[in-house]
Amino acid sequence: MSTIAKRAFVTGITGQDGSYLAELLLGKGYEVHGLIRRASSPNTARIDHLQSDPHDARSRLFLHYGDLTDGSGLAKLIQAIQPSEVYNLAAQSHVKVSFDQPIYTSDITGLGTARMLQAVRETQEHSGQPIRFYQASSSEMFGKVVESPQTESTPFYPRSPYAVAKVYAHCITVNYRESYNLHASCGILFNHESPRRGDTFVTRKISRAVGRIKVGLQDKLYLGNLDSKRDWGFAGDYVEAMWLMLQQERPDDYVVATGVTHSVREFCERCFSRVNLDYRDFVEIDPRYLRPASVDYLLGDASKVRTTLGWKPRVSFEGLADMMVDSDLELAQQEKSARDAGHEYVGHY
Repeated sequence: MSTIAKRAFVTGITGQDGSYLAELLLGKGYEVHGLIRRASSPNTARIDHLQSDPHDARSRLFLHYGDLTDGSGLAKLIQAIQPSEVYNLAAQSHVKVSFDQPIYTSDITGLGTARMLQAVRETQEHSGQPIRFYQASSSEMFGKVVESPQTESTPFYPRSPYAVAKVYAHCITVNYRESYNLHASCGILFNHESPRRGDTFVTRKISRAVGRIKVGLQDKLYLGNLDSKRDWGFAGDYVEAMWLMLQQERPDDYVVATGVTHSVREFCERCFSRVNLDYRDFVEIDPRYLRPASVDYLLGDASKVRTTLGWKPRVSFEGLADMMVDSDLELAQQEKSARDAGHEYVGHY
């Protein structure tokens, strides 16, 4: 039998980032443990392919029920698993939803991180074995930016309950690093997307609509501010930066970005042109999708992560948009075929 080099614990493993990170870690020989919430219907679609064959080496994936609101439960899990690395990716991560549910968002995204850190600290002190911790920080913390591009030292100016909660999570991670000598690093990740992105997020909402419009299942796409600009990259690239941070001798904070910004309008244009359509014929503005306080422009300076970790993005903006449209066009064709046959279509993610 091969020796398991490392054991990782991942919160948010059923999400976009968690699924790509699980693939990466399993490919590197890790034993991977993931935190999932109990639900009445399965929510593991993004990682089901990693568990499909019990005889495959990737069956080193283990899932545990738990919740970031349960500090004692998290502590028991960490103590039982004894991971060498912990990746805290779980959050209520939808900006619009955070305005509707600010208290819940604060509890999960903010205090949930404090509970995780305390569980790691207690386990490390009890066992004497070091645990390396990764916190998923967000470019939304920069909010109403005071300088461009944004670096690790750019002041935060959060503009949503989600962003405020992420600032707390980021700062409490730095505090635990400095107070308790934890190897805790924060990745300030700018927008990163993929075919596994939830379809309520604007990029996936666009690519999903493009596929459905192309095959005749949808007529219009309703969006908010088309002029908002973001630094968009591929989630599969960004999880590699997470892993690299925990391989360093010293913990630190890193901006992870492409260094290029594009508007929502540009993303629409690229996605619709992929299927030979003009976005202007299908996209309409709906005030319901405008936020009380918006973030208009984000652009990351990833010089530090490139220089220190040797990381760089592989997938371009155009490649990302094409990848997402191609995937969602295939899903739309499956949906149409199912409907034409009179069957119920069960989508993905």
